[in-house]
Amino acid sequence: MYKIHFANSKVEKDLRRYFNERKDVQSKLMRLRENPHSAAGAHPLKGELRGKWACWLGSNIRLIYSVNDAKRIIYFEAIGSHKIY
Repeated sequence: MYKIHFANSKVEKDLRRYFNERKDVQSKLMRLRENPHSAAGAHPLKGELRGKWACWLGSNIRLIYSVNDAKRIIYFEAIGSHKIY
């Protein structure tokens, strides 16, 4: 299972808010920790965000993250609506 690290305190605060508002976010995060490359609709990003990944945590909640497979760490970098791209 991968560990989670936050890019900054805003990402952590926003995730906690979504976590409290939506019951399904917890299960999606658990699946993401098991396999960050395919769980929760994960997909690699292109262009300026190449090397990063995104997934849906809810109907309008996107999570952008990067993965260090060697250390088994997921770095949560941004969370919010599709506008975070």
